[in-house]
Amino acid sequence: MNRRRLLLVNPVNPARSGFSLNRSSRFPPVGLGIVAALTPPDWDVTLADENFASFELGDADLVGITAFTSAANRAYEIAATCRARGIPVVMGGIHASMRPDEAGQHVDAVVVGEAESVWTQLLNDLSAGNLRRRYDGAWLGGEQFLPPRRDLYADGYMFASIQTSRGCPLDCDFCSVTAHNGRRYRRRPVEQVLDELETISNEFLFFIDDNIIGYGTDSRQQALALFQGMVERGLRKQWFCQASVNVADDQEVLEWAAQAGCRMIFLGIEAEDVDALTEVNKRLNLKRGMDHYATIFDRIHQAGIAVLGAFIFGMDGDTPEKLRHRAQYMIESDVDVMQATVMTPLPGTGLFQRLERENRLLFNHFPQDWSHYDLTQWVHQPVGHSREELWEVYLDCQKRIYDWDTLKRKAQRTLATTGRWEAMEFAYRSNMSYRNIAESQGNLS
Repeated sequence: MNRRRLLLVNPVNPARSGFSLNRSSRFPPVGLGIVAALTPPDWDVTLADENFASFELGDADLVGITAFTSAANRAYEIAATCRARGIPVVMGGIHASMRPDEAGQHVDAVVVGEAESVWTQLLNDLSAGNLRRRYDGAWLGGEQFLPPRRDLYADGYMFASIQTSRGCPLDCDFCSVTAHNGRRYRRRPVEQVLDELETISNEFLFFIDDNIIGYGTDSRQQALALFQGMVERGLRKQWFCQASVNVADDQEVLEWAAQAGCRMIFLGIEAEDVDALTEVNKRLNLKRGMDHYATIFDRIHQAGIAVLGAFIFGMDGDTPEKLRHRAQYMIESDVDVMQATVMTPLPGTGLFQRLERENRLLFNHFPQDWSHYDLTQWVHQPVGHSREELWEVYLDCQKRIYDWDTLKRKAQRTLATTGRWEAMEFAYRSNMSYRNIAESQGNLS
């Protein structure tokens, strides 16, 4: 009996805009690796990754594609190539889950949500000649998550990626995580994560959880057990992660994270004023209060960890003066790394639904216009100001934020506040990556 062949594809926006520009901000497609792990051993699985080479169609009995929104149109182009050869195509991931009807016009089947509960059924249906148009995945418990097949990933990634949890109860207006992964926070068993970490050869890691610390006492204990386990097993890794501002509530957890190799924590600060945070429903930040940001940064620094502060430009309440004030706050604050993205209404978010309803999307010829939705372009009509006016202010803010002297001062401050060269190096390289993105768009002279 001939073995069947599954070809998995990770498409990339051909414009190479946004975060796909830098090698340091490209990460292995964990979702495709998990699909490969779910596939029975009588299938031969290969992965075509456009982070390193343009797609070329080989022999396949089934093609599986995932895509972020900015690469959705490229995914549909690849799907058309495959289907023209008579090869069925299935698409999943965040964009397809948020726009299943759109994706269904370009592929043979769409997986909505998480694949663990439906992938075996999909393969069985394919074998029986009864492939359905749509498969809706259930939100399973963390103990049912499989580690990805890392042997399929390209060698050129600077960071390996690992996931310890899914789901978020916060439901921020601009974020589609809750719609995709649900409100229930689900953690993998600690020992399972530690076992997977021991199989990873990369020195540098990115924990892709939206909040590695989680919420509540149980999550705190599991995070602590993970970091202590990494130390006890002698896992010599350097890593960064994402968290909410509640990460600073527990100094013991922070100190163990640092001992386990944490060099930098990504915090979604979004803005420095109450009105902006209220607009985007950033409840946890509002609860802590703007005057507590300095304390949060200081606690993280005391553990020897750098802070990557993510800020958004282009909220409805933003004026030229507020944008300039936000940039000045970023420069003067103890944030070590400054991420300045443009408010982007991604599909599946409350923000997208509202702006679409108000007819304020400036790029609305889908799917071709999805390539603009990469977090670095202004794709909606602002309130009270012209897009051109605010865009010019944003470009000027980027010049100030990523000025060479500013980045050097930030590096010196990081070393002084954390006392760690490794944290300073993580922070400086990250700032350079963001500078490169701005420079590639002609935003810096």
